[in-house]
Amino acid sequence: MKKKKSKQEEKGPISKCPDNTAFKQQRIPAWRLTLSANAVLSSFFLIGSFCLAVGISWIVSTVNIQELWINYSDYCSNCSQLRENSSNSETPCTCTANFTVSTDLQGDVFMYYGLSNFYQNHRRYVISKYDAQLLGRNVTTSEKIKQHSYCAPFTTYQNGTPMAPCGAIANSLFNDTITLYYYSSASTKIQVPLLRTGNSWWSDKNIKFKNPQPENNLIQAFAGSARPPYWQKPVYSLDSDLHNNGYENDDFIIWMRVAAFPSFRKLYRRLSRVNQFTNGLPAGNYSYSIDYNFPVSKFKGQKYVYLTTLSWVGGKNMFLGIAYTVTGAVVILMGFIMLAVHLKKKKKKTRFDRK
Repeated sequence: MKKKKSKQEEKGPISKCPDNTAFKQQRIPAWRLTLSANAVLSSFFLIGSFCLAVGISWIVSTVNIQELWINYSDYCSNCSQLRENSSNSETPCTCTANFTVSTDLQGDVFMYYGLSNFYQNHRRYVISKYDAQLLGRNVTTSEKIKQHSYCAPFTTYQNGTPMAPCGAIANSLFNDTITLYYYSSASTKIQVPLLRTGNSWWSDKNIKFKNPQPENNLIQAFAGSARPPYWQKPVYSLDSDLHNNGYENDDFIIWMRVAAFPSFRKLYRRLSRVNQFTNGLPAGNYSYSIDYNFPVSKFKGQKYVYLTTLSWVGGKNMFLGIAYTVTGAVVILMGFIMLAVHLKKKKKKTRFDRK
């Protein structure tokens, strides 16, 4: 008995060719860019002019930024030796760095601290934190922290007490205290008012870092945990301001955003423009009083403090301005070279056509 053929078999073998449609047979009307000499030369001159304008504007704005900096490792060498040689890491040491502001620093003034030869970009260091803990979860759960191996070896103490916060980034928190004084006269010293809050990114302050419950009693919230070994005080004592304490402390948040290069600066304070500092920092004699807690000699580093104004380009950095200027100049130069070649070829073609 013969098997009955299917309808598809009766029609013949299946064709592997695409359907005969305009889309599948690539018959849809298309537009192809034809680059003429006028279009190419115009684009070169426009792009070059844009880069040149941005570069020159950037350089002019950067030049107008006022910045003063000192290497206070040199002023605090005695404290450095004391902190390195002392068996008690909590031994207090204060040093003073005097300097002069020759011209008024007008407008908003920002204070930065800087470190050199400190590799925050090391991969093992970058991942050494526990995000869930920084959001106020599992703060005192030692088993959870132990399971999160990224924090090791800064997870728990030998008796099982968990560290809050855990990890190498938090443990190495920059904890020098820098106070700025202004000498209105030879015998009168005024402490310059500086703002401790409002210095971190909004997304960090309100999304990435949260204190555990109850937020109105951080001592109770962090009960059962201990400070990291390199800290002088627990996390709930970073500031007397309840909204700038614990994991929501601005200094802590700024430090936890790691730097990309081994030499970097981070925002420390902003000038509070009140009283005689309404227009900025007046010219005169100043001094830094520094509570030295952060040792740098072990990794051959240096510590700096900056006073600077800002502009629409940010801080004093000429790199992008120079890069835009050089790029714009090169593009315009290439445009002139291409224009000369085009005119030369066009002139030869005209002579040939006349013959």
